Amino acid sequence: MQKKDQSERVEWRDGVTPVSSRFDDPYFSLEGGLSETRHVFLAGNHLPDRFRDGFHVAELGFGTGLNLLATVIAWRASGAAGRLRYTSFEAYPMPAGDIARALAAFSELEPFAAALIAEWQSGQRRFALGTVDITVIEGDARQTLPAWNGRADAWYLDGFSPAKNPELWSEEMMAGVAGHTAPRGTFATYTAAGFVRRGLQAAGFQVERCKGYGHKRHMSRGQLGEAA
Repeated sequence: MQKKDQSERVEWRDGVTPVSSRFDDPYFSLEGGLSETRHVFLAGNHLPDRFRDGFHVAELGFGTGLNLLATVIAWRASGAAGRLRYTSFEAYPMPAGDIARALAAFSELEPFAAALIAEWQSGQRRFALGTVDITVIEGDARQTLPAWNGRADAWYLDGFSPAKNPELWSEEMMAGVAGHTAPRGTFATYTAAGFVRRGLQAAGFQVERCKGYGHKRHMSRGQLGEAA
């Protein structure tokens, strides 16, 4: 049987914004990807206020690594002692050259982006950026998440649009996220799609719809077992 091609094919909108040709969806906001990451995923999970030694962030959809680098910067700026863990699940890894091109739009990330790209180019999927320990698990999250033995304190749910990639937002996936969440752990996502929120609620999260970033009216966030 022929092996399925798992590499990502990237197109470029206006020469600067990476778009997945598989899902016809941009990797980050056309209005400011780094600011959106900070609004949705960091603030949505009450970070960096919750950072502590051993804190574990997990993510559905590694993409360009933008969320990771924003988290590394926030961790360093917080002055928290010890080490941070970061685990990401990615079905279609982006080639290193496209990651470099995408991250070049954010000069603030340059020192950390170079280190990430070097690791990625060499094929490393377990590496450290300073005191942040990173694992990127490649493959379909419907298989890789159930096999994972970790539990996250905060989840970044950052798959492509639920309308274009519904498998990553199914009730079964949201139950898997909850099952790999520490007590009182949280999630944040840019989407406020009704079926996603219902899936998260069915999995045991208290879900809050709040102000989105830019032109997006709403996003979702929540905490396992009690209000965020």
